[in-house]
Amino acid sequence: MKVNDRVTVRTDGGPRRPGTILAVEDFNEGTMYLVALEDYPLGIWFFNESGHHDGIFVEPAEGSAE
Repeated sequence: MKVNDRVTVRTDGGPRRPGTILAVEDFNEGTMYLVALEDYPLGIWFFNESGHHDGIFVEPAEGSAE
């Protein structure tokens, strides 16, 4: 996933929320995504942990090409 991709994010207990990637930072343990959401238009950071399904919070939006 890259900047400007449409994604959905998993948050505490609620439904997945749509957003747009503003920035991407790679780390040894995974990738940080700065995602603009309706409530957070300037962005909020989410971490996708490499190799752990439960640690994946950001996914491509349905219908988005990756």
